[in-house]
Amino acid sequence: MKCALCARRVCGTKDIQETPEFCPLRWQETPGQIARQAFSTNPSHKSLAIAAAHVEAEGYCKWSRVEETMEFARKCGFTKIGIAFCGGLHHEARLLDGILRQNGFEVYSAVCSCGGIRKEEMGIKNEEKVRPGTDEIMCNPVGQAFVLQQAGTEFNVVVGLCVGHDSLFLMHSKAPTTVLVAKDRVLAHNPVGALYTSHGYYKQKLGSHSICDSSDGE
Repeated sequence: MKCALCARRVCGTKDIQETPEFCPLRWQETPGQIARQAFSTNPSHKSLAIAAAHVEAEGYCKWSRVEETMEFARKCGFTKIGIAFCGGLHHEARLLDGILRQNGFEVYSAVCSCGGIRKEEMGIKNEEKVRPGTDEIMCNPVGQAFVLQQAGTEFNVVVGLCVGHDSLFLMHSKAPTTVLVAKDRVLAHNPVGALYTSHGYYKQKLGSHSICDSSDGE
């Protein structure tokens, strides 16, 4: 699997011979077959896929991600929205809460520190804290997912959860979830900025000096 390195990009072609040797379209059971099976056995997943395609077509290069999120929820018939947010982005979460409410949604929110689990309880040493010598509360994405599930949210929105904490939330959320904000304090929550500058400012930090473009990915 080297799709990121493929220069042919003929995923939609019916001619398998045009694809690179590593292409999953050459597999005996292709990703397309897996998706069709999933949609046939779970109509709700098919509905999500259709709604996503409609949002893409209608709002492409016109709607902000906040608008896309609301339109997707409307097309899916979701009215109860959950916000799982980092305490460091409380202001942003409050703004989103207000926007969603003004647009007719019922909103519930859960901060990352809900649950009050201290880091020592998880085996984290004092010197391993963000601020050694202080009483730090562990982020609790599992608890966030539980709280929103108890509220009956139909669609959850992640706002700035840390790397790893977002993974745990996505694993435990019972409702479909989207990420509105990917936390990156250094780049003003614009993590793709590191990629765009990986051959310049961030070249040494990311080791991107060793990255070379491949003509065909083979």
